[in-house]
Amino acid sequence: MSKQSKHSPLAPIFLTVFLDMLGVGIIIPVLPALFVAADASFLPASVTSADRSIWYGYLIAVYPLMQFFGAPVLGALSDRYGRRPMLAISLVGTLLGYLLFGVAILLKNLPLLFISRALPGFTGGNISIVYSAISDLTAKAPETRPKYFGLVGMAFGLGFILGPALGGVLADNTVVSWFDHSTPFWFTAFLTLINLVLLWVLFPETLANRRHTAVNFLSGFANIQKAFQSPHVRGIFRVSLLLSLGFSFFTQFFSVYLFQRFGMSEKDIGLIFGWVGIWLVITQGVTVRRLSARFSSTQVLRVSILLLAISLPMVLLFDNPWNVLWVNPFIATFQGITAPNLTTEVSAQARPEEQGEILGINQSMISVGQIVPPLLAGYLSSLNGAYPIIAGSITLFLGWLAYISLHLKRPAQPA
Repeated sequence: MSKQSKHSPLAPIFLTVFLDMLGVGIIIPVLPALFVAADASFLPASVTSADRSIWYGYLIAVYPLMQFFGAPVLGALSDRYGRRPMLAISLVGTLLGYLLFGVAILLKNLPLLFISRALPGFTGGNISIVYSAISDLTAKAPETRPKYFGLVGMAFGLGFILGPALGGVLADNTVVSWFDHSTPFWFTAFLTLINLVLLWVLFPETLANRRHTAVNFLSGFANIQKAFQSPHVRGIFRVSLLLSLGFSFFTQFFSVYLFQRFGMSEKDIGLIFGWVGIWLVITQGVTVRRLSARFSSTQVLRVSILLLAISLPMVLLFDNPWNVLWVNPFIATFQGITAPNLTTEVSAQARPEEQGEILGINQSMISVGQIVPPLLAGYLSSLNGAYPIIAGSITLFLGWLAYISLHLKRPAQPA
């Protein structure tokens, strides 16, 4: 056992997720600006507004599509070789992806842009490995998992506070004359390099009993089959898929809606997403922990999923874009409550030695839920920017109905 194993891995897990999410948050206001903003210059001027939305949808879909193939592989390998080396490989792919994205923007090279999203997508199964590490740590006390999954969510939220606002500033040449749309990606690559170094130095291995798990690059399809054929997991995986579909419609095209309807700048959109991040931190750092002490995951999800579905279309009610700031805290709160509790229910289906496999299957479901919305929403957005958000709300409501039907014959138990 290494010297590192004497130390609690929670701090480096938190730091790894925070720095990773900071990098993701930085690019949120930049990607739509390349395609659908009024002054978007990445595509030729002859490309219509509708086609720009569709190309944006294709680009967004590439990452989860490749993650669909890669996440189960990393999950299985993490069961065989440990969490630490697989997290490192994931971050190396992310680092290379950001560097290639910056080059693609400078060269205005669309194929390279897609490659730069495909590479980190395939190696981007790190969140399932992080959840597996937490499951390792809580194997003897599974009732504490919502709290620790909530801490991971808080790290996500902290990244969201700083990331989008920082990305909007770094892409704005009125702040510094040499800033452009590629600047956030150089900065994010640097952050990922720091993340990689800190992970290798601070993160101890959490997997005590390793097992030889078969690795198949097409196992994502097998995971989908297993998810819907296994009686004890297909219900919760169906819910996971619907919730991923619904919320992806919103998250992937909310910034496009703000660009199209209100002509907001990258900086303004970054501030709005930063506001969402503040509420994610409050929710997953405080609210989730208090709820997990009083209620079971089942009791929480019966309410939070429905409230999330109701909250999404409320952003469409305002003519002033800044009024959405009144709605965003509700969306962030209900999503922040739902995500860790749903992961807890999925994790509870797995034996300790197969946490990586089951959470890898769940990541496959989430990836499918992130692939389909941008392919559809690109076309929906070309008709009306509000349609993807409406589609997200309807899909979340279907997810709530699926969850209620799953538990109709199983009364909720107190925590």
